[in-house]
Amino acid sequence: MASNQECLLENGTSSEEEVHHGRTARQLSASALRKKSDPTLPNSVQNGHLREWLVNLQVVLLGTKLSVLLPTIPLSIFAVYYGFGKPWIFTLSLLGLTLLAERISFLTEQISYYIGPTVGGLLNATFGNATELIIAISALSQRKVALLKYSLLGSVLSNLLLVLGTSLFCGGLANLRREQKFERRQANVNSLLLLLGTFCHTLPMLLQYAGDSAAQKDQTLQFSRAISILMLLSYIAFMFFQLWTHRGFFELQQVSEVDGDEDVEEEVAEIGFWSGFAWLFAVTAITALLSEYVVGTIEDASKSWGLSFSFLSLILVPILGNAAEHAGSIIFAFKNKLDISLGVSLGSATQVAMFVVPCCVVVAWIMGINMDLNFGLIETVSLALAVITTAFALQDGTSHYVKGLVLIFCYFVIGICFFVFETPVDQTAST
Repeated sequence: MASNQECLLENGTSSEEEVHHGRTARQLSASALRKKSDPTLPNSVQNGHLREWLVNLQVVLLGTKLSVLLPTIPLSIFAVYYGFGKPWIFTLSLLGLTLLAERISFLTEQISYYIGPTVGGLLNATFGNATELIIAISALSQRKVALLKYSLLGSVLSNLLLVLGTSLFCGGLANLRREQKFERRQANVNSLLLLLGTFCHTLPMLLQYAGDSAAQKDQTLQFSRAISILMLLSYIAFMFFQLWTHRGFFELQQVSEVDGDEDVEEEVAEIGFWSGFAWLFAVTAITALLSEYVVGTIEDASKSWGLSFSFLSLILVPILGNAAEHAGSIIFAFKNKLDISLGVSLGSATQVAMFVVPCCVVVAWIMGINMDLNFGLIETVSLALAVITTAFALQDGTSHYVKGLVLIFCYFVIGICFFVFETPVDQTAST
């Protein structure tokens, strides 16, 4: 592992200067699955530049417990070029994305050490759901709007019900003798943003039941584009609220808890500033490639496995896409650190609903693709019920395992619904 002094020198910073870094809940959650790699072999290399490159390579590729999934990345590329079955390509690519999503989180955290907590927070906000955004852009490029909508909706539902529910359930069981508490103000702000997002999805859906049906589709499209811009503005306001005016809502308690944990070591950068950017670019490019494979093969996988397309894209893809971050959230819930767990689940759901979804509408608009915010009746109702149920569960600032169990059961109900409800594959290609 590279020393902190070497990393600072690469950035042109004096070794005596300290790098202060305020880690977000999502970064802390992802770090739960990381591990230290042994630098003995790279350090034996005499050439300084080669040694630094080998150390960075080892940190990026082997610095996580998910490194066991590393072979799936070259195997997925190999499977494409040698004509393997598309279900195999889909499976290998999806497992590879699980590892890459965690590595993107790691690299954005490394860069944040050098650019400060505020700019680092903006960087984390941009790349926090990079996997979903890349898959969404890939789906747009192939004009598979239905797949795009299902994957984004599935990401919000899995964060609100499955991840948060499992965290509350496991945390409640691990702390039966004491009441778990969390920062209610953080949950309230995220819940308000999610309710706004639900509002912006419900009205376009209801437009299909009002007015002339011939003009309804164009009206819904224009309305969706207008409110998508408002959603993006509201998310920018939320970022200003989170990173500047009310930072304490999102950082103070989690930092104090983590600082008091004996298992948490002093925070130091593991790779250099420019190396971090180079690796982030490379990992993002590989993520884009595997996303193309996932989008291009999900329909064939659905037919081969006998699973409905809606179930596969709404349930399976979102769960594996952010498995590392989700596992970290559950681990911190076991440690009675619910603020971190809530920061992961609610933060991810808010970012997808209020940033990624409207971004996709705007990008589709630029690309000449008609994408609106009407996700369908069952889909919109599922979103609304999930947001309302979660808001009720978090309103008193305390938690126990029954709340988590209810959220998990709600997710199972939605999963069974879309397991039974089959979407025709030809609906995935939309112009």
